[in-house]
Amino acid sequence: MDRVVITGKKPHVICIPIPAQSHLLAMLKLAELLHHKGLQVTFVNTDYIHNKLLQNSVDLHSLDASSGFRFETISDGIPRTSEDYDDSKLLLEHIQITFLTPFLDLAAKLPTPPTCIISDGFMSFFTIEAAQKLGIPIMLYWTLSAGGFMTTYQIQSLIDKGLAPLKDESYLTNGYLDTIIDWIPGMDGIRLKDLNSAAWTTDPADRLLNFCIKGTQNSHNVTHNILHTFDALEPSIVNVLLSMYPHVYTVGPLQLHLNHIPAEEKQRKMLNFDGYNLRKEEPECFQWLQSKEPNSVIYVNFGSTTKILLQDLIEFAWGLANSNHYFLWIIRSDLVVGESSALPPGFEEHLEKKGFIASWCSQEKVLNHPAVGGFLTHCGWGSTIESLSAGVPMICWPYLWDQPINCRYICNEWEVGLELGKDVKREELSKLVQELMGEGGHKIRKKAMEWQQKARCATGPNGSSSMNVNKLIQEITMLSRNTYKSLG
Repeated sequence: MDRVVITGKKPHVICIPIPAQSHLLAMLKLAELLHHKGLQVTFVNTDYIHNKLLQNSVDLHSLDASSGFRFETISDGIPRTSEDYDDSKLLLEHIQITFLTPFLDLAAKLPTPPTCIISDGFMSFFTIEAAQKLGIPIMLYWTLSAGGFMTTYQIQSLIDKGLAPLKDESYLTNGYLDTIIDWIPGMDGIRLKDLNSAAWTTDPADRLLNFCIKGTQNSHNVTHNILHTFDALEPSIVNVLLSMYPHVYTVGPLQLHLNHIPAEEKQRKMLNFDGYNLRKEEPECFQWLQSKEPNSVIYVNFGSTTKILLQDLIEFAWGLANSNHYFLWIIRSDLVVGESSALPPGFEEHLEKKGFIASWCSQEKVLNHPAVGGFLTHCGWGSTIESLSAGVPMICWPYLWDQPINCRYICNEWEVGLELGKDVKREELSKLVQELMGEGGHKIRKKAMEWQQKARCATGPNGSSSMNVNKLIQEITMLSRNTYKSLG
């Protein structure tokens, strides 16, 4: 991997993600890459999130062991009744009202003054103001696809055109959301239901709706926006974004950049965030995978926040069992809404023969295991880009937020997936697993391998993402020199 030559004082970048699993890991990967390229990095977590990392990470000692890379924490201000307490809507509120002061206090206490902020786009409610008060530049990092960003950005246009919020809940089921829209630049054949699900509330004051609107509109209040995608994957949308903003950097897939870093360097610097999770991993699943033939296992994981009904769990269980294929299924303790994740009577017999269930795992390692031949996913962008990078085709069951547009592109544009109906039926799932894993899935598997190769090209020497990373480093360095001059 080419290293950008940095002369003079090193830029000191503060990286701050939104406190959520996929956003955290995407920001960690960018921070690790920036540090490898020669920048000083301070990575800011909330106390709550950092404690979870300390509890669940595989190597606690590497959290703050590298020269020029440090972890710091701020309070999120949320009163909690227990360590497992989680209220995402309350978090959205506190990001807007309580994060600014502790963040500024932290920045003032750092041994080396920060010269730039890289903020998750959805933390821009306070980080833009913080950058102004500190007198340093800020860049927004959107840990989304270009399509995921664009469909979230367009929520305001939906409101302006009278398409959102919904007049009543019947619009969710009466076919209204099947309406095709043709006015989003760079996106053809998109239906209303492919857009960010935050728009489909009946309440104009809905907290998530307004959070998405204000957050994405803040993209115009900075000059530099970073996206975790690559040019060949979403060329038409990327071209539109390039016309909307002064500087856009498509830098993904980040893990493929990190794979180029020599193992001895990672070991020396003790920076390798692949195993950093907010949940405890169960490595036993890899022992089970080792006993399976190549491409014989379908991996099932609906991410860190998806909630499903018990009836859906039962349908998934029998659909997997009846497919007669091996499956590795991640079932979180909080996966089922308001109930324990109780599997149906009689299912254990099938599990002993064909399946393995774990509560969490290192997903990228699983997707890159030779035994894994398919991925049943909720289509979160972290999962999607990891699957594309591993060359693994998908069965798509989108849940919320940007997942519908990711599903649309997976199945229709990139042709690497099959969509499962929202109303889960065991017969449909069983048929899709058999198609994906059997002879009928040959074309999709071939496409998945083609996209893996394109992702590798983007992150290889002279690849589009590699060049964008180098441009980003050069820009941070130039802006930081100006900051050092202003500091005297």
